[in-house]
Amino acid sequence: MSIKKKTGLGKGLGALLSEPASIVLEMNGIDYLPERVVNIGEIMISQIEVNPFQPRSHFNQDALNELAQSIQIQGIIQPITVRKLSDNTYQLISGERRLQASKLVGLKKIPAYVRTADDQQMLEMALIENIQRENLNAIEIALSYQRLISECELRQDELGERVGKNRSTVTNYLRLLKLPPDIQIALKDNTLSMGHARALISIEDVLMQLDVFHKIIANGLSVRKTEDLVRGIVKKKNKNNQEKILISPDIEKLQSKLSSHFGTRIKIKSKDNDSGEISVPFASTDDLNRILDILEI
Repeated sequence: MSIKKKTGLGKGLGALLSEPASIVLEMNGIDYLPERVVNIGEIMISQIEVNPFQPRSHFNQDALNELAQSIQIQGIIQPITVRKLSDNTYQLISGERRLQASKLVGLKKIPAYVRTADDQQMLEMALIENIQRENLNAIEIALSYQRLISECELRQDELGERVGKNRSTVTNYLRLLKLPPDIQIALKDNTLSMGHARALISIEDVLMQLDVFHKIIANGLSVRKTEDLVRGIVKKKNKNNQEKILISPDIEKLQSKLSSHFGTRIKIKSKDNDSGEISVPFASTDDLNRILDILEI
């Protein structure tokens, strides 16, 4: 018995589908098909239903025409995968572009792997096949990951195994869905890169995220410059938070009382040797005169 390994599918998808396209065992000249693939052969295209779980709704017509021309010259290189619903009815699992292109050419039959799969597996396989596409934007990938987790009840580590990614990569994509809509749209339109988005995720404040986003677009900031800008913002915020923590309850109470008295935000900085300073900001000359009147100066 010999083993022939054939490529053509991504690691995660091939492992999930367990198709003979991934591994074919030859025993006495006869292919031994994995348990879930019950048959392989040509099926009438008219007997194949579309996949109701297909997350992809739009197919580029020019790309379909190119694939159709290739099929007309070379035939179907990689069979589609279907499941059997009845004696004369099949439902597509993967290979919708090949099926659509075959219809354009006018083929009546198409080579197919017939395998068993329930609705849950159909959804999972359709989503994972969609993720394997090369032209998906980051938000489309993130949404597919989210659907796999919520609708297929997968943990992030399980999802990573399915799609051939480590857990941190999956987490980074899912975090994109927490960004404001304007930033997500920019990712979908490819006017913002994944690198820019990952930097923006480090900022917790939504308004600040949008402020940096607009600076990126307006000034054409590179990912590196964006990361430097974000690091400065995060560092400043951490410093402010640390200073706030160092303020004793008594000082904080006094700050609040003085701020209320003067009608402006008073800041008290105290040092270990019991010295310090009181900061009284003013917005204009009139505001300064108002504060001086309160001090009776």
